[in-house]
Amino acid sequence: MGVLAAAGTSALGADGFVESNHPHVVKLEIPLARLPEPFDGLTIAQLSDFHYEDHFSVVPIRKAVEKVQSLKPDLIALTGDFITVPLIERPASLRGAAATAAPCAQILQEMQAPMGRFAVLGNHDGQVGASSVARTLQDHRIPVLRNQAVPLERGTNRLWLVGIDDVLRGEPDLGAAIEKIPPNEATILLAHEPDFADEASLRPIDLQLSGHSHGGQIWIPGIGAPWLPPLSRKYPRGMYKVGNLTLYTNIGIGTIRAPIRINCPPEITLITLRAGHSQSPRS
Repeated sequence: MGVLAAAGTSALGADGFVESNHPHVVKLEIPLARLPEPFDGLTIAQLSDFHYEDHFSVVPIRKAVEKVQSLKPDLIALTGDFITVPLIERPASLRGAAATAAPCAQILQEMQAPMGRFAVLGNHDGQVGASSVARTLQDHRIPVLRNQAVPLERGTNRLWLVGIDDVLRGEPDLGAAIEKIPPNEATILLAHEPDFADEASLRPIDLQLSGHSHGGQIWIPGIGAPWLPPLSRKYPRGMYKVGNLTLYTNIGIGTIRAPIRINCPPEITLITLRAGHSQSPRS
């Protein structure tokens, strides 16, 4: 009995390892009631939770970058966790983890989009060293939004992209981030933790893009994920309607602790924005 169980676990692990190496593209159309007509059809490639290391996650990261290049999005959104907190948190191991942001950023900077690429930090980035990770990304021409907003312009029309500092390990201040945005202009929020949508929905935010959950890395049909991190248990994967806010939770590229994904392959989300009244998405 023990031998059979071990063999079954081994096979499952092998399948999960293979699945973790093959990112797939999820294509969505998301209508936003306040989206200006010139932005109708704008495409956003969202990637999240890279957790760079040299042997396992580097494989799906490289494959995801190649796929994004072929998709030719207008905008690229990177929603946090570029590195992984080490199991033993000593000064040397934390410095080593922070240093992995550089090879990760080196690969990610290969992606190009006419409206730019932007990032927010995740809880692992914040725990290891937010300033260090942010500086590394910015040195590789990947702007990091920490309680900031940037306007995206088409003619005289604007769409705002907002990013907040990590909710679990940073100093998030959504009010400060959006204070200069005119109340009638459409806004997209990048926030690593999806369950922050409950707070964001109280503000004039149209769309929130998040990650953090990894989809649990293992997803059991009819049951869900055996484990999910804090602030991803309410909205763990896919699209949701939270008040007037539309939320999308990307299940990530990399893995942590074990390089395994089961019913939960690495994800690139390609979002096409549509001008029009929002419909209730499937949760």
